[in-house]
Amino acid sequence: MAENEEPPGGRHWRARAAVLALGTFVVGTDGFVIVGLLPEIHTTLNISTGAAGQMVSVFSITYALLGPVLAALTGKWPRRTVLVTGIALLALGNAVTASAGNFALVLASRGLAGAGAALFAASAVATAAYLAGDKRRGSAIAMVTAGATMALVLGAPLGTLVGGAWGWQAAIWFVAGLGAVIAAVIAILLPSIKLDQAATLRQRITPLTDGRVLRILVVTLLAFIAVFLPFTYMSAVFAPATGGDEGRLALLLLVFGVTATVGNLTAGSLADRFDPRRVVIAATLGLAVVCVLMIPARGVFALAAVAVALSGVVSYSIIGPQAHRIIDYAPPGGAPLVTSLNTSTAYLGQFLSSTFGAVVLAGSGSTLLLLSIAAGFAALAALLTWWLSRRPGGRGAEADQVAGAAT
Repeated sequence: MAENEEPPGGRHWRARAAVLALGTFVVGTDGFVIVGLLPEIHTTLNISTGAAGQMVSVFSITYALLGPVLAALTGKWPRRTVLVTGIALLALGNAVTASAGNFALVLASRGLAGAGAALFAASAVATAAYLAGDKRRGSAIAMVTAGATMALVLGAPLGTLVGGAWGWQAAIWFVAGLGAVIAAVIAILLPSIKLDQAATLRQRITPLTDGRVLRILVVTLLAFIAVFLPFTYMSAVFAPATGGDEGRLALLLLVFGVTATVGNLTAGSLADRFDPRRVVIAATLGLAVVCVLMIPARGVFALAAVAVALSGVVSYSIIGPQAHRIIDYAPPGGAPLVTSLNTSTAYLGQFLSSTFGAVVLAGSGSTLLLLSIAAGFAALAALLTWWLSRRPGGRGAEADQVAGAAT
């Protein structure tokens, strides 16, 4: 282990995690703001809503495919260098998106932004987990991912309002500028940290063949298809309640963001105290129920707001405990890779959800069918997590880690 300015479990880990949360705030704002801008994007670019939704798809699939690759290749880089480079690439991608003159270049620039987001996010989670130490791992991961939920509270609604007032390009410029500022903040405030310099590239990539890791990733994939099917097409799902009013849509995003932050931080604390698998089962079952409740609620704005609030709580009670689980199986130097695999799989779920959603809406126009499919994926994720826990040795390192923390 190389000498670091900040040791594991040091007293300043919360302040360092807060700095990292600024970066996930930018990543989250970039990913989520597009949802509120889809109606204007499809109008100004003269494309369908489904085609506009592919801006989300390209960002997500680039993130999913490049995340593990970039994590492995930059494993020996100082974490500060990795984090600043990731945010800088994201800001550059958004600048190109905002100034692009055709849809093909818009999609390519979303890929560049997705690569930057992938480079940043997994390293941020692994760095926070290292700084906090094993006993506070769940809370540290929750603090970092809280940046993404705060993006829903502040960044995405503000971007939606900016887009409504000055055009969707102005909202994207807002994200690019925010990224440039926060890259400078991270460069100044984050200490020098290097993780497990002795590990070889071959050792770092061993989780790719670990069946325990792969089983966790399958659950993440199923769960995040369920999370993002209704979220990506929120404007269509709740169109009867919002009446096409961007202000009402921004309010729903705000409600989702506030409750997602609560769910995320609560789940992080619960994952430290209990088996994180139980948190995942409860959250995915809750998500299945909420998707069903959205069906009768989508026509009345007050009921829609309640359904969105519940959705925020359960949706963001999944990713942190999943990261907590997967780090247990990381080899020396492999934490950035396994967390990258987890977040990349979540983004793959986002990509598949936007693709499935586009097909469903183009083929049937039925948001009821969309919500039913989402509920099915969430229920399957809960069932699979429960079933795997009943297999011989299914509890494995997770249970041992929880028991050790309790003693």
